[in-house]
Amino acid sequence: MTIRSTFLATALSAATCALTLSTASAQSFDQVVQAEVLPGWRNADGTHTAAVRITLNPNWKTYWRAPGDAGIPPQISWQGSRNWANATVAWPIPDVFWENGLRSIGYSEELVLPIEITPKSADAPIRLKAQLDIGVCRDICVPQRLKVKAELPNEGTRDARIAAALVDQPLSADEAGVKSVTCTLSPTDQGVKLKAHIAMPRAGADEVTIIETSNPEIWIAEGTTQRSGNTLVTETEMLHVSESSFMVNRNDLRFTVLSSGDAVDIKGCSSG
Repeated sequence: MTIRSTFLATALSAATCALTLSTASAQSFDQVVQAEVLPGWRNADGTHTAAVRITLNPNWKTYWRAPGDAGIPPQISWQGSRNWANATVAWPIPDVFWENGLRSIGYSEELVLPIEITPKSADAPIRLKAQLDIGVCRDICVPQRLKVKAELPNEGTRDARIAAALVDQPLSADEAGVKSVTCTLSPTDQGVKLKAHIAMPRAGADEVTIIETSNPEIWIAEGTTQRSGNTLVTETEMLHVSESSFMVNRNDLRFTVLSSGDAVDIKGCSSG
């Protein structure tokens, strides 16, 4: 199957899922997921640490920022928030799931998503308002829209749930002992083949490399990951969703190595 046909099959499957469940979700799946704001605390530098907590019914899961071929990519809007200059989301280390031969990346039953907010005025209250469009899955997938809002305190208190999620973050490349990352790019009939060599110690069993790009219109196939001594070799293909030509900026590529032991976050690669 070509990249294009794989992409279309995945999109068609997701669309069919959404259409099929439009009636069923109103009957059986209304309460599978809930969301709330954990107000958090103000930091010494004027930023504010809060979180959105998503809880799911037993055996249900939701997806990481790069959900895999079997997942639904999450989208978050902060529109309507006040005293809000910028926000950074810190995604905790996700798990790898397999569904009908397709890989997905996400979380089971609970996700605490820390947010570091830079307010326009450090001394004024912050109003957090968020709309989350996510997928939740058990045997089937259900698109869900969640809305939350809260007034964040000027001081607040540390929340152990947020603190634990902040600890549960991937290691940086330096922390993991990554020596180098090189990429080779070559054209294919429909896109670009990417092959990366990541020189790093073994992170744990069952290593999987997830590749992301800053361009939302570039679709990245699931790819493969193999280890050769102290080097991980990962290969994938990239396709523009409108079948247009595109350029790949190596500095914009992001590699996340997941394993049973840990996770490593690596930004950019050099020409190989």
